[in-house]
Amino acid sequence: HEKAGRYPKQLSGGEQQRVVVARSLVHRPKILVADEPTGNLDTIHTHEIIDLLKKINEFGTTVVLVTHNREVVNALKKRVITLEDGEIISDVEEGRYKL
Repeated sequence: HEKAGRYPKQLSGGEQQRVVVARSLVHRPKILVADEPTGNLDTIHTHEIIDLLKKINEFGTTVVLVTHNREVVNALKKRVITLEDGEIISDVEEGRYKL
């Protein structure tokens, strides 16, 4: 692949995030915790990363996604647990960011 020899700074933000996700899957974890995986990405790369996380979940890995991005949460339509000051303040099965 043409980018195999490149340094991280020579990759786009989306490419860097995909590398991080790929590295995290090497040992086939049962759970993947993604803390703000789209925080520094544009809309296109955000959708790519979210699609990748959905595929990982479809193949049997539990994905715990931490984000402040309402659009990402609402687009996923998955269970949403909202925390405030370290306490659970809501647990919504239908997957909408309600606050």
